[in-house]
Amino acid sequence: MNAYFNFFISIWIKFFFLLTPFFVLSVFLSMTQEMGGRERRKLAVRVTLAVLLACFTLYFFGNHLFSLFGITLDSFRIGAGVLLFLSAVQMVQGEAVAPGERQDDISVVPLAIPITVGPATTGALMVMGADLQENWQVIAGCAALAAAVVCIGVILFCASAIEHVIGRKGITILSKLTGLMLAAIAAQLVFSGIKNFLHIV
Repeated sequence: MNAYFNFFISIWIKFFFLLTPFFVLSVFLSMTQEMGGRERRKLAVRVTLAVLLACFTLYFFGNHLFSLFGITLDSFRIGAGVLLFLSAVQMVQGEAVAPGERQDDISVVPLAIPITVGPATTGALMVMGADLQENWQVIAGCAALAAAVVCIGVILFCASAIEHVIGRKGITILSKLTGLMLAAIAAQLVFSGIKNFLHIV
Protein backbone atom coordinates (compact mmCIF):
# COMPACT_ATOMS: atom_id res chain seq x y z
CA MET A 1 0.00 0.00 0.00
CA ASN A 2 2.84 2.37 0.86
CA ALA A 3 4.44 1.71 -2.54
CA TYR A 4 1.21 2.70 -4.31
CA PHE A 5 0.83 5.84 -2.19
CA ASN A 6 4.47 6.87 -2.70
CA PHE A 7 4.12 6.32 -6.44
CA PHE A 8 0.95 8.47 -6.48
CA ILE A 9 2.61 11.29 -4.51
CA SER A 10 5.73 11.28 -6.69
CA ILE A 11 3.66 11.51 -9.90
CA TRP A 12 1.38 14.18 -8.39
CA ILE A 13 4.30 16.39 -7.33
CA LYS A 14 5.97 16.00 -10.72
CA PHE A 15 2.88 17.03 -12.67
CA PHE A 16 1.85 19.79 -10.26
CA PHE A 17 5.11 21.65 -10.77
CA LEU A 18 5.32 20.66 -14.44
CA LEU A 19 2.02 22.52 -14.96
CA THR A 20 3.73 25.65 -13.49
CA PRO A 21 0.80 26.69 -11.22
CA PHE A 22 2.10 30.09 -10.10
CA PHE A 23 3.15 31.11 -13.60
CA VAL A 24 -0.29 30.04 -14.89
CA LEU A 25 -1.90 32.08 -12.11
CA SER A 26 0.08 35.20 -13.04
CA VAL A 27 -0.95 34.84 -16.69
CA PHE A 28 -4.57 34.17 -15.69
CA LEU A 29 -4.68 37.30 -13.52
CA SER A 30 -3.03 39.39 -16.22
CA MET A 31 -5.36 38.24 -18.99
CA THR A 32 -8.56 38.67 -16.93
CA GLN A 33 -7.99 42.12 -15.43
CA GLU A 34 -11.36 43.40 -16.66
CA MET A 35 -13.35 40.37 -15.51
CA GLY A 36 -15.37 40.17 -12.32
CA GLY A 37 -14.99 37.43 -9.73
CA ARG A 38 -17.90 35.38 -11.08
CA GLU A 39 -16.58 35.50 -14.67
CA ARG A 40 -13.13 34.48 -13.49
CA ARG A 41 -14.50 31.50 -11.58
CA LYS A 42 -16.43 30.33 -14.64
CA LEU A 43 -13.33 30.75 -16.78
CA ALA A 44 -11.25 28.86 -14.18
CA VAL A 45 -13.65 25.90 -14.41
CA ARG A 46 -13.46 25.91 -18.23
CA VAL A 47 -9.66 26.09 -18.14
CA THR A 48 -9.53 23.19 -15.68
CA LEU A 49 -11.79 21.03 -17.87
CA ALA A 50 -9.78 21.92 -20.98
CA VAL A 51 -6.50 21.06 -19.22
CA LEU A 52 -7.94 17.76 -17.99
CA LEU A 53 -9.06 16.83 -21.49
CA ALA A 54 -5.74 17.85 -23.05
CA CYS A 55 -3.68 16.02 -20.41
CA PHE A 56 -5.58 12.74 -20.61
CA THR A 57 -5.64 12.84 -24.41
CA LEU A 58 -1.86 13.25 -24.48
CA TYR A 59 -1.41 10.72 -21.66
CA PHE A 60 -3.24 7.94 -23.51
CA PHE A 61 -3.06 8.90 -27.19
CA GLY A 62 -0.29 11.53 -27.51
CA ASN A 63 2.24 9.37 -29.33
CA HIS A 64 -0.42 7.96 -31.66
CA LEU A 65 -1.87 11.40 -32.47
CA PHE A 66 1.52 12.94 -33.19
CA SER A 67 2.44 9.97 -35.40
CA LEU A 68 -0.93 10.01 -37.17
CA PHE A 69 -0.65 13.66 -38.19
CA GLY A 70 3.11 13.58 -38.71
CA ILE A 71 3.67 16.11 -35.92
CA THR A 72 6.95 16.17 -34.02
CA LEU A 73 7.50 17.62 -30.56
CA ASP A 74 9.70 20.27 -32.18
CA SER A 75 6.85 21.31 -34.48
CA PHE A 76 4.67 21.63 -31.40
CA ARG A 77 7.37 23.76 -29.76
CA ILE A 78 7.42 26.18 -32.71
CA GLY A 79 3.62 26.43 -32.91
CA ALA A 80 3.28 26.91 -29.16
CA GLY A 81 6.05 29.52 -29.22
CA VAL A 82 4.25 31.57 -31.87
CA LEU A 83 0.98 31.47 -29.89
CA LEU A 84 2.75 32.47 -26.69
CA PHE A 85 4.53 35.35 -28.42
CA LEU A 86 1.23 36.78 -29.70
CA SER A 87 -0.21 36.61 -26.17
CA ALA A 88 2.95 38.20 -24.76
CA VAL A 89 2.74 41.18 -27.15
CA GLN A 90 -0.85 41.89 -26.06
CA MET A 91 0.08 41.69 -22.38
CA VAL A 92 3.13 43.96 -22.67
CA GLN A 93 1.10 46.52 -24.63
CA GLY A 94 -1.57 46.40 -21.94
CA GLU A 95 -4.36 45.50 -24.34
CA ALA A 96 -7.46 44.52 -22.40
CA VAL A 97 -11.03 43.88 -23.40
CA ALA A 98 -13.53 46.24 -21.89
CA PRO A 99 -16.34 44.64 -19.85
CA GLY A 100 -18.97 45.41 -22.48
CA GLU A 101 -17.01 44.13 -25.45
CA ARG A 102 -17.35 40.67 -26.91
CA GLN A 103 -14.26 38.54 -26.43
CA ASP A 104 -13.19 35.14 -27.68
CA ASP A 105 -12.97 32.30 -25.20
CA ILE A 106 -9.41 32.14 -23.93
CA SER A 107 -9.94 29.05 -21.77
CA VAL A 108 -8.56 26.58 -24.33
CA VAL A 109 -6.11 28.81 -26.26
CA PRO A 110 -3.93 30.20 -24.85
CA LEU A 111 -4.67 29.46 -21.16
CA ALA A 112 -5.02 25.66 -21.33
CA ILE A 113 -2.72 25.21 -24.35
CA PRO A 114 0.10 26.20 -24.51
CA ILE A 115 0.39 28.17 -21.23
CA THR A 116 -0.63 25.37 -18.85
CA VAL A 117 -0.03 22.34 -21.07
CA GLY A 118 3.13 23.43 -22.85
CA PRO A 119 5.78 21.43 -24.71
CA ALA A 120 7.48 20.25 -21.49
CA THR A 121 4.20 18.93 -20.10
CA THR A 122 3.29 17.42 -23.47
CA GLY A 123 6.58 15.56 -23.71
CA ALA A 124 6.33 14.30 -20.11
CA LEU A 125 2.75 13.09 -20.62
CA MET A 126 3.64 11.25 -23.81
CA VAL A 127 6.69 9.59 -22.25
CA MET A 128 4.84 8.62 -19.07
CA GLY A 129 1.87 7.29 -21.02
CA ALA A 130 4.25 5.04 -22.93
CA ASP A 131 6.30 3.99 -19.88
CA LEU A 132 3.52 2.97 -17.47
CA GLN A 133 2.65 -0.61 -18.35
CA GLU A 134 1.06 -2.21 -15.28
CA ASN A 135 -2.62 -1.55 -14.60
CA TRP A 136 -2.06 -0.19 -11.08
CA GLN A 137 0.57 2.23 -12.40
CA VAL A 138 -1.79 3.52 -15.10
CA ILE A 139 -4.60 4.01 -12.56
CA ALA A 140 -2.33 5.71 -10.03
CA GLY A 141 -0.87 7.90 -12.79
CA CYS A 142 -4.35 8.94 -13.93
CA ALA A 143 -5.42 9.77 -10.36
CA ALA A 144 -2.24 11.77 -9.70
CA LEU A 145 -2.59 13.66 -12.99
CA ALA A 146 -6.23 14.49 -12.26
CA ALA A 147 -5.33 15.63 -8.72
CA ALA A 148 -2.56 17.91 -10.05
CA VAL A 149 -4.92 19.52 -12.59
CA VAL A 150 -7.64 20.00 -9.96
CA CYS A 151 -5.09 21.74 -7.71
CA ILE A 152 -4.32 24.14 -10.56
CA GLY A 153 -8.05 24.70 -11.00
CA VAL A 154 -8.50 25.53 -7.30
CA ILE A 155 -5.68 28.10 -7.50
CA LEU A 156 -7.30 29.74 -10.53
CA PHE A 157 -10.74 29.58 -8.89
CA CYS A 158 -9.33 31.64 -6.00
CA ALA A 159 -7.72 34.17 -8.37
CA SER A 160 -10.04 37.01 -7.33
CA ALA A 161 -9.15 36.52 -3.67
CA ILE A 162 -5.47 36.59 -4.60
CA GLU A 163 -6.10 39.79 -6.58
CA HIS A 164 -7.40 41.48 -3.42
CA VAL A 165 -4.10 40.68 -1.75
CA ILE A 166 -1.78 42.02 -4.46
CA GLY A 167 -4.08 44.83 -5.72
CA ARG A 168 -4.67 46.36 -9.16
CA LYS A 169 -1.24 47.93 -9.41
CA GLY A 170 0.31 44.62 -8.50
CA ILE A 171 -1.59 42.90 -11.30
CA THR A 172 -0.58 45.59 -13.82
CA ILE A 173 3.08 45.16 -12.90
CA LEU A 174 2.65 41.38 -12.91
CA SER A 175 1.06 41.59 -16.34
CA LYS A 176 4.01 43.47 -17.84
CA LEU A 177 6.58 41.17 -16.25
CA THR A 178 4.63 38.08 -17.25
CA GLY A 179 4.39 39.37 -20.82
CA LEU A 180 8.15 39.78 -20.97
CA MET A 181 8.65 36.30 -19.51
CA LEU A 182 6.19 34.84 -22.00
CA ALA A 183 8.02 36.52 -24.88
CA ALA A 184 11.34 35.07 -23.69
CA ILE A 185 9.85 31.60 -23.23
CA ALA A 186 8.20 31.84 -26.66
CA ALA A 187 11.50 32.77 -28.31
CA GLN A 188 13.26 29.89 -26.53
CA LEU A 189 10.58 27.43 -27.67
CA VAL A 190 10.82 28.56 -31.28
CA PHE A 191 14.63 28.55 -31.28
CA SER A 192 14.76 25.10 -29.65
CA GLY A 193 12.27 23.71 -32.15
CA ILE A 194 14.16 25.14 -35.13
CA LYS A 195 17.53 24.01 -33.74
CA ASN A 196 16.36 20.43 -33.18
CA PHE A 197 14.62 20.36 -36.55
CA LEU A 198 17.80 21.49 -38.34
CA HIS A 199 19.80 18.82 -36.50
CA ILE A 200 17.38 16.15 -37.71
CA VAL A 201 17.55 17.45 -41.29
